[in-house]
Formats: sequence, C-alpha cells, structure tokens
Amino acid sequence: MASDTSDIKNGAVLNIDGQLWTIIEFQHVKPGKGGAFVRTKAKNIMSGKVVDRTFNAGTKLEFATVDRRDFTYLYRDGDGFVFMDATTYDQTTVPSTIVGDAAHYMLENQSVTIATHDGEPLYVELPASVILEITYTEPGLQGDRSSAGTKPATLETGYEIQVPLFIENNTKVKVDTRTGDYLGRV
Repeated sequence: MASDTSDIKNGAVLNIDGQLWTIIEFQHVKPGKGGAFVRTKAKNIMSGKVVDRTFNAGTKLEFATVDRRDFTYLYRDGDGFVFMDATTYDQTTVPSTIVGDAAHYMLENQSVTIATHDGEPLYVELPASVILEITYTEPGLQGDRSSAGTKPATLETGYEIQVPLFIENNTKVKVDTRTGDYLGRV
C-alpha cells in the first residue's frame, strides 16, 4: 500500500528497501526556511535496530500490512514452537529464531500475540509481565535479609533471573517479559 509522509503515525509499518520498520515516534517539522519534513525514529522488526530517519514532506512511502492475532502456545517441537490460532484453531509452527527471548517466559496454554506479514510470522509478543514459579534457588542467609542483595533463581521455564535474597523455592513471582527483571511476589 503506497502513500506519503502525511500518513505516518506511531505503530505504522513501512517497507523500506525490502525491510520492515515500525515507527516508534515521529514529528512533522516546518522550518522557517526550506521545505517541511518528517523526522522519525524507526525500529527494524527483524533485528530490533533503532534508527533516526528523515523524510521530505510528500515523499511516497510503502506501508506494510502487519496482522496481529491472538494465539495459544501449545508446545515446543524441535527447533520450533507450535501455536494455535485462538479463533480458527489452526496450528502453526514458529521457528525459535523468531520467538527469540519470549521463549524464556512462555508456558503451555499461555496466550500470546503473533504479528505476521504476508503469512510469515515476524515476532511473538507476550504480555508486559507474566507470573512464573521459582523451581530452584539457594536459601538466603539470615544476616542477608535486611540487605538489598540478589541471588540467581531458576524459573519453571528453565530460565534464570535475579531475585531478592528472601525468595524461596516454589514461590510464584511476577517477571517483566521485556527486561527479565523480578517485579514482586504473587
């Protein structure tokens, strides 16, 4: 779908030189001298690289259609992850390279959002935080309880995060899926 710079908005996806870029922020600028332009901050959907791009006003741009749909994570199958579409119940396998770090926080039967372009999955999006159980962590020492130290803890997905010293085995914790930070007990 071709259009021009007047259609740029946050979240829009542009196809630039065969790569998909999502607009994080934009600003229309009309200087006192010269022509107007649009200053944008764009993120490459595949690599995650963020760049500043400037377009002259009226420049023709190619907008890409990205379909975001809800899926349920079913299970891991070799080097891929199997998801079921929440509306059609169709199953699809997404390679682990596209799932990326989201795999550290996914449990079976968890709802996720998968973005696709022309039927190809682009990325898997989790809720901002998830609740997971600590399966193993060393016991905290009595004298350390008043300090703000942390210790490693293994989540039920097998991923290791840092938690406060007072956290024990079998404790449910809230984890930020964007950074992997401990947010609190549940």
